[in-house]
Amino acid sequence: MIEQISNQRDKNDMNIVIVGHVDHGKSTIIGRMLVDTDSLPEGKLEQVRETCRRNSKPFEYAFLLDALKDEQSQGITIDNARCFFKTNKRRYIIIDSPGHIEFLKNMITGASRAEAALLVIDANEGIQENSLRHGYMLSMLGIKQVTVLINKMDLVNYDREVYKSIVNEYIKFLNKIDVMPKSFIPVSGMIGDNIASKSNKMEWYEGNTVLEELDDFKNEEMDDNKNFRMPVQGVYKFTRDGDKRRIVAGTVSTGNINVGDEVTFLPSGKKSRIKSIEGFNIAKKYNASAGQPVGFTLEEQIYIKRGEVMVSSKDDSSVVTSRFKANLFWLGNKPMNVGKKYLLKIGTTKVGVTLEKVVRVIDASSLKEQESNTIRKHMVAECIMRTDSAIAFDIATEILETGRFVIIDDYIISGGGLILEEIEDTQMWVRDKVLKRNSRWEKSMIGYEERIRQYNQVPTLIMISGNNSELRKSFAKELEKRLFMDEKIVYYIGISSVLYGIDADIKDISPSSDKEYMRRLAEVANILLDAGLILIVTAKDICNYDLNIIKTSINNHNLISVWIGDNICTDLNPTIKIDEKSIEDGLTDIVSMIYEDKL
Repeated sequence: MIEQISNQRDKNDMNIVIVGHVDHGKSTIIGRMLVDTDSLPEGKLEQVRETCRRNSKPFEYAFLLDALKDEQSQGITIDNARCFFKTNKRRYIIIDSPGHIEFLKNMITGASRAEAALLVIDANEGIQENSLRHGYMLSMLGIKQVTVLINKMDLVNYDREVYKSIVNEYIKFLNKIDVMPKSFIPVSGMIGDNIASKSNKMEWYEGNTVLEELDDFKNEEMDDNKNFRMPVQGVYKFTRDGDKRRIVAGTVSTGNINVGDEVTFLPSGKKSRIKSIEGFNIAKKYNASAGQPVGFTLEEQIYIKRGEVMVSSKDDSSVVTSRFKANLFWLGNKPMNVGKKYLLKIGTTKVGVTLEKVVRVIDASSLKEQESNTIRKHMVAECIMRTDSAIAFDIATEILETGRFVIIDDYIISGGGLILEEIEDTQMWVRDKVLKRNSRWEKSMIGYEERIRQYNQVPTLIMISGNNSELRKSFAKELEKRLFMDEKIVYYIGISSVLYGIDADIKDISPSSDKEYMRRLAEVANILLDAGLILIVTAKDICNYDLNIIKTSINNHNLISVWIGDNICTDLNPTIKIDEKSIEDGLTDIVSMIYEDKL
């Protein structure tokens, strides 16, 4: 498969994807277009013809593509190995997607940046299941400009009735999935009919050639005209020669941003203002736009991690939640099951995800709906997903780049989809408070990194739970003492210190008051972590819901959850579980974890 080209391109370039069932002639058509537009490296056509002659093989235009791929795999830099060709109007970048059913998963990324598609159907074989699936996937990927090429017309004697039959059958299917092809073109890739010039063998066809049709496609709105989005790739610090820069790096997905603009990082909601735009060996810049790999320094240093999404503070369209409805295409050999944990990748974010509910399942080739709690291979599902923690995204119809995701199962990409809508989750109430708090937060003159260097420690919350009150308290106090003796700035809080202090005004006992108890504890923790402390907290029977409230509130600070006792009696999945007979080993393990994260 030819790799996807960066979206950093000239405004007149166009990425197109060519899809079709195996052996329906995609490679032949690509090879013919490269020849007819004089886009091959000098001597390449003659070289391939001579190779065929020496091996007593008939020449095929598909061999040109194979030869270019071979050279690319050997590290030879040839622009045309990326399948560029030009017409008088624009330059085209071809994204070739394999057609065999086992390689459909490659098409998810292969078509991801395409603005238009050519879908190839063999006139002799007719419409195949993959032809239908490819049409459905183009629809899911949001590709609206589609031309269908009825190829190998020479094998059916250029019969108009064969052409019309395929057109009528296929357009009925495409209409059901809201794909309206721009045209159907009868072609022969091998002979060259209707590729670059009109064929005199099909005078009954009065439409454009393939190249003319491509030139009629419209360039989509450039990504730099959309709202600003940049998934954070990493945060890099420099110390040589007194360089104290802390650079937030990534590739701008969409939009523009300028030096001096205020930006927000989601899902944490932290804000700062852009101080400078950095890049390797580049002139001083004051603006960054879609497609550019870039780094930013901020006027106020804030603690953020890889996976956050940088947006303009003027824009409130991005969504933060842990639940959403999606259209998903499943390609894994094992069915996708409700309740099973998978890995979701969206932008630079990787997070655990669970299939919460299957709303409906559709066979992508027959379009028949089924009732099922599983999603089998090659099925499309409308479903509800739940991530382990809140993520930032956009609805795919608004900004496709941050509304599209893949699902990983057992280290293999097994599905991909588009986010249709956000769904309120159980942390929404506390997240709204946190975002408002962060927008009003009065920042100290002492930065987060300065405290880390001064104290020689990374602020960390150690949340200790278990159903043996005395055991968890004694463990926490012993841990505090050890860290203190190692000159760490550490503090222990028992839950009762909060309950009878800042929670003293809460009179009722109910699930809602339990949530508020935890939120207030988390706010206390956030302040002490912002001050640079290692904080140890004990509380009975902490569950995932409680932990999620804390995670939402403490702004991505380090969190170590600990369960002490032989049996976990809640749904908590702790960072570390310590049996009653392994207390000493548990203390050593946690101290080691603290030191492993030391800067």
